[in-house]
Amino acid sequence: LYTDFGLLTCNEDICCDVNEIFTQLTGLGKASRLKHLWQSPFTLHSQVIAAIKRETEHARNGRPATIIAKMNALLEPEVIRALYEASQAGVKIELIVRGVCALKPGMVGLSENIRVRSVIGRFLEHTRIFYFRDNGAEHVYLSSADWMDRNFFRRIEACFPVLEPRLKKRVIAEGLRPYLKDNQQTWEMDAH
Repeated sequence: LYTDFGLLTCNEDICCDVNEIFTQLTGLGKASRLKHLWQSPFTLHSQVIAAIKRETEHARNGRPATIIAKMNALLEPEVIRALYEASQAGVKIELIVRGVCALKPGMVGLSENIRVRSVIGRFLEHTRIFYFRDNGAEHVYLSSADWMDRNFFRRIEACFPVLEPRLKKRVIAEGLRPYLKDNQQTWEMDAH
């Protein structure tokens, strides 16, 4: 539980995306359109917002909608506004934020469907995992980025999907569920 997650894959599209990022970093070419990876400062922010809005639409159309996100910090205002809007539409949102969080959970009419907790253990692990139910498709992403201005707009960061169903289940089971159940090293944020 106390390590960062990585992915070893032979998925050609993901490998091509990684190659494009490294080519971009080492050359003078402009950013290419990637098939699976979300990259800051180009697409990560807009893709996170789009994924939150998809969950919002599912909730508005009466379908179950859930977001679970684990990160070190949540500060970016547009993401926070999108999460508030999702909460108001009925999306169940579980946030596991190790450090600073500018979102206020549990506020009636604004964020009553959002729970923010922090689990700080001995090893201060800091995986970033983003889960979007997406009408049962269960999209899981691993990332180097927190949801902060500097990560979205002033750094090169990558966010990649876990596509293989067994690995996706494992990331959910080992990287998210224990933190949602922890009652030893957890504190829960309130609206004040």
